[in-house]
Amino acid sequence: MTDVFIKICGLKAEADVDVAVAAGADAVGFVFAPGSPRTVDATTARRLAGRVPAGVLTVGVFRCQSVEEVRRFAEESGVRGIQLHGEEGPEDFAALRAEGRTLLRATAEHAERCGEYGEDLLLIDAPDPGSGKPWNWGSADFTAPEGRWLLAGGLTPATVREAVEVTGAWGVDVSSGVESSRGVKSPDLIRAFIEAARG
Repeated sequence: MTDVFIKICGLKAEADVDVAVAAGADAVGFVFAPGSPRTVDATTARRLAGRVPAGVLTVGVFRCQSVEEVRRFAEESGVRGIQLHGEEGPEDFAALRAEGRTLLRATAEHAERCGEYGEDLLLIDAPDPGSGKPWNWGSADFTAPEGRWLLAGGLTPATVREAVEVTGAWGVDVSSGVESSRGVKSPDLIRAFIEAARG
């Protein structure tokens, strides 16, 4: 599965964006949710997103924020995708659909298929998102959703290949698994992760 979709999330520095793009990431994420060591403001995200070629999706990551706030950050930063990671319902995705951006739904709950809430991509995360703690995606109880879905939560260069093979994930998302310390990305780990994910 060499064509696995790869999203590198929580980027804050120009060098990390450049490394992720050069290594072959399909998407890069900027965290707008408050309280994370990876949170950036809209001005920083706009500067970073401006370095990303059109073929790579730029994603703003939100958690339990109003549609109005999401819309404002997306417009000010210029990101081409919106990831909602909270208690948002189908009505929130419908409200943002008119913006013309790619919509991602992140959840730690079981999901039958991508698109249930009107999202373009579904992200299945660990119960404690952003913690770097792996979860039991290899369990016999885990049922992969239908459609375009990304596996996230505690993935590293050492585990991502097995994770893709076991779950059949369409894509993967990583943040803490490519960090040298909390909130600080490692160019070497970004490259290693993408290489490992593509086998």
